[in-house]
Amino acid sequence: MVLSILISVLVVSSIGGGLAALLVVSEHYLANYGPCDVTINDDKKLTIQGGKNLLSVLTEQKIFIPSACGGRGTCGLCKLKVLEGAGDLLPTEEPYLDQQERASNVRLSCQVKVRNNLRIEIPSELLSLQEYACRCAKIVDLTHDIKLFRLELVEPAEMSYIPGQYVQLLTPVYEKSSEEVYRAYSIASDPSEKGFIDLIIRLVPGGICTTYCFEYLKEGDDVKINGPYGDFRLSQTEAPMIFIAGGSGMAPIKCILHHMKNTNNPRKAVYYFGANRVDELFLTDEMRQFESELAAFRYVPVVARPEEGQNWDGQTGLVTEAVAREMENAADSEAYLCGSPGMIDAAIKVLIDLGVTEDKIYYDKFA
Repeated sequence: MVLSILISVLVVSSIGGGLAALLVVSEHYLANYGPCDVTINDDKKLTIQGGKNLLSVLTEQKIFIPSACGGRGTCGLCKLKVLEGAGDLLPTEEPYLDQQERASNVRLSCQVKVRNNLRIEIPSELLSLQEYACRCAKIVDLTHDIKLFRLELVEPAEMSYIPGQYVQLLTPVYEKSSEEVYRAYSIASDPSEKGFIDLIIRLVPGGICTTYCFEYLKEGDDVKINGPYGDFRLSQTEAPMIFIAGGSGMAPIKCILHHMKNTNNPRKAVYYFGANRVDELFLTDEMRQFESELAAFRYVPVVARPEEGQNWDGQTGLVTEAVAREMENAADSEAYLCGSPGMIDAAIKVLIDLGVTEDKIYYDKFA
């Protein structure tokens, strides 16, 4: 009986191994589509080797398309028009494209395989994005799983960006990744320090980029980023503001607060920052400093589960619960959110219940 089971396991394993090997061979030989032309805006033509997705092909040519998820098809940001040669819309693209976009030949570039000649349209502002050579100047531990990385810009030596935007960080080939990978991180630095970019990064267990940053990247190492990207930014109104963030979602809010200080912005603002435990709060002194420097700013840290002996006398529970407790009516307010998709979805529901209209809720929902 035992012998029969062992034989069955060996047979199944052999079949599985054979199929895996066949897939590798097929990918190598059958997915070799030969040279393909990619025509951009009916103006520029690239001749590249077919077989890769359009996003990676453009990145190799130093044409940078927004992609918060690094090309995994989960963020829906890498949209551009593919006028000819893309084939049928894939099920992986459908959730991210509305009817108007589909009618206009908008596609997710990470899901479009370059199998033949393509004709595409890229907005001119994306064609002006740059790659920046940097040096990792400082690494600061903020919590047990969050670090601040200060990058000194080398070439070009400065970056112009709008507070709230993000950059894409290149993770090079290393022993845990056989290919270069990009991931998106919001800028956390003071915009007046034009020669530096600060990133606040939380470790994702098994994450290619965060593992590299936490375990391999050292002060003094060379780093490459590109950008800036994104539409997350302060509006030009005088409406009161509600900031809600958790974890590394602190980054764009911190950058915006620096900008408000630099421009003497008098708008009323309250910032709810959520953490699971007291020791997961960070940059508290800097937030308190903003309270003293901004005319109408208030910082509200919220701890979900204070541990015994930590003497926590601040807000407790979920950050969204604290917002609901404190805000009776927010119909005249705008909201700025940054955090996990789950936190943002919960915050949107609470804010709508408080009277904030959806068109006044702004966020970067990095999956």
